[in-house]
Amino acid sequence: MRVERGFESLLWSSRLVVLIAVIGSLAVALAMFYVATMDVAYLLSHLGQYGDLTMAADARAALRGQTVAHVVEVVDGYLLAAIMLIFSLGLYELFVSRIDIAEGSEFAERLLLIRSLDDLKDRLAKVVLLILVVKFFEYALRLPITGPVDLLYLAVGILAVAGALALSNKTKDHAAASPRRGDGHAG
Repeated sequence: MRVERGFESLLWSSRLVVLIAVIGSLAVALAMFYVATMDVAYLLSHLGQYGDLTMAADARAALRGQTVAHVVEVVDGYLLAAIMLIFSLGLYELFVSRIDIAEGSEFAERLLLIRSLDDLKDRLAKVVLLILVVKFFEYALRLPITGPVDLLYLAVGILAVAGALALSNKTKDHAAASPRRGDGHAG
């Protein structure tokens, strides 16, 4: 009995090894917030060139394209930082302890409180989908359109992205409409 109790205690405490992933994910999230913020600073420092009224029209168009692409990269960086933060908080809540300070917060309930691996997976999947949409937009901006086939490929890509977003929303709407087990509703 004593050996079994000791082993179970050791086994239960082993879940705390997840703190390595929690701390690592949090460090990556902070690093990505820093990188994206530095990208914003870089972008803002170069925006002064856009106000140069003597700039040729083609140079202005190229600068505008580069600026839009850079903004998309910044959004991508912040989304990646957010996914790492959600992952870190989710792992902590699942394996270590609930975050007491977040329990009473309406905001935390909508975003961060993770009750199961499925909750964590769903939240991460939504952010990953958003990152993929942003990446597609970034690539679409750089796509040289030289003929009708290129336009067709772009249209098919846009259709695929729209379909993925529609399916994601349909899944979310279906989950919200179906009653949860144990909530007193017949199901």
